[in-house]
Amino acid sequence: MGMMELLEVKNLSKHYKNFDLKDISFTLPKGYIMGYVGANGSGKTTTLNLITGILKCTEGGVRIDGLSHEEDARAYKEKIGYVGDESYFPDHFKIKHIRAILKDFYSTFSEDKFDGFIRDWNLPEKKPIKDFSRGMKVMLMFASVLARDTKLLVLDEATNGLDPVMRTEVLKLLQEYVMDGERSVIFSTHILSDLEQIADYIYFIHGGRTVLYDAKDELIESFLLVKGESAKIPPALKKELIGMEENAYGFEAILPSEKAGLLGNAFLFEKPTIDQIVIHYIMSAGK
Repeated sequence: MGMMELLEVKNLSKHYKNFDLKDISFTLPKGYIMGYVGANGSGKTTTLNLITGILKCTEGGVRIDGLSHEEDARAYKEKIGYVGDESYFPDHFKIKHIRAILKDFYSTFSEDKFDGFIRDWNLPEKKPIKDFSRGMKVMLMFASVLARDTKLLVLDEATNGLDPVMRTEVLKLLQEYVMDGERSVIFSTHILSDLEQIADYIYFIHGGRTVLYDAKDELIESFLLVKGESAKIPPALKKELIGMEENAYGFEAILPSEKAGLLGNAFLFEKPTIDQIVIHYIMSAGK
């Protein structure tokens, strides 16, 4: 493994009675952000829980900065900052209780940093967490992970329910986090416009299997968004269109860029967004 890889996921599989995550493999270099995308139930949370060590894998393995969970569970967990979409703090706690626990639990926790975030984001010191808004709970999770010295942020739908101002703030934080070139972020979200802004890589999973994995810019270059009249689609083109959706105005679908020669003059095409690529792929998988 090259030392430049921060996260290495190899043939990761997890078998359940009614769901199989199969052969997930990717590497994420230091200093980069990966968007981990797919429909609900596709295996995103399972993958992230295997990376954080909450779940044990059936096959395969994960290394963070060269270290596996098996080799040293505590050191491995110290490297990870996790933020999910549910607050994991006890409801009756106040900020002072959380500060005390984090200080006990993590050797790299900095009270100064933590208090700085609490001040910057106006989080209420006196209220119990159950009285925090959703946005405040999320920012408290971010304060607690960013006050530690971590190597990898694992975010599972962490921007859900944040207002646009807070979301912009979080995206900025993520970009700052990887800026020193030593740390990385893996970020599952269904707000794909967030990834459009900040992801360097996209990993797309459906039904527990890999669909697409590439640098974001490469991915956007590899597809065209095609629109036109359904009646005019020649059979050779129809075969290559992905996730064709018909509406009152005609159809919309994704086409691999190398098949652009099939388009002729009858159709409009443009560069797709990540959102459009993912949605059409999910539609084609559902058929």
